[in-house]
Amino acid sequence: MQREQIDITAADGASSKITVFAADPALDAPVLVCMPAMGTAARYYEPLAGPIVREGWRFVTADLRGIGSSSVRVKRGVDFGYREMVELDWPAVVQKARERFPRSAVYLLGHSLGGQLSCLYLAANPSAVAGLVLVAAPSVYWRGWDIPLNAGVLAGTQAACAVARVLGYFPGRRLGFGGSEARGVMRDWARQARTGRYEPRGAAIDCERLLSELDAPVLAFSFEGDFLSPPRAVGNLLAKMRRARVTHVTLADDALDHFRWVRKPDVLVGKIREWLPSDNV
Repeated sequence: MQREQIDITAADGASSKITVFAADPALDAPVLVCMPAMGTAARYYEPLAGPIVREGWRFVTADLRGIGSSSVRVKRGVDFGYREMVELDWPAVVQKARERFPRSAVYLLGHSLGGQLSCLYLAANPSAVAGLVLVAAPSVYWRGWDIPLNAGVLAGTQAACAVARVLGYFPGRRLGFGGSEARGVMRDWARQARTGRYEPRGAAIDCERLLSELDAPVLAFSFEGDFLSPPRAVGNLLAKMRRARVTHVTLADDALDHFRWVRKPDVLVGKIREWLPSDNV
């Protein structure tokens, strides 16, 4: 398996690296581009590379802005939100993947926040990729959780936003949730948790309308017992994409949860194989 790092630069000058994993498959083998969860570095997803490449596919990992290889270092006075990631970072990653594999169908594999933002990106750019694979990617609207967890979700998201507003950023590593997160990210996250709507500050597009109009294949995974992303909350995100061709798979396996699925991906890889168009596998 070959491993290659490639520099990318967003339109505002922010830079990072993507890592490409590939063997020597057919020229048109599909590419899965992994977009991480909040506060999670791209290297966490490298255990997926072996099973994916053995299928003959290509696998690409990318860091979120402010995490891992990103040139942006989150601190007081350095701010960005969902808009910058969706409008600047996602296009840079997808463009580089398409340049590297110009004859291949590109699919976004988004985990948690990376899945939510992948939905927003594809809704605004419906021809950019061939489809979405979402893993434990919920709408964080607080009503997607059962009582009493729903109250905790509402209180926790709003408290995190308040901390970020006071400090100028959210020190997630010190507080035990996420990474060092920009104030704007926490603001957009908390707003969606409170209202159920994706309304990133500064966005010139109507995300909710575009989601409702998105016509694309979507494969979504959720895990029974995943308190960070329960199946109902995942379903709430999928329900926004009324025209999408959605397949929602809920897995009941104690060995799989919001993060551990990365270490045991065989079931998910098998489901992806079944879902991909036959001419792509």
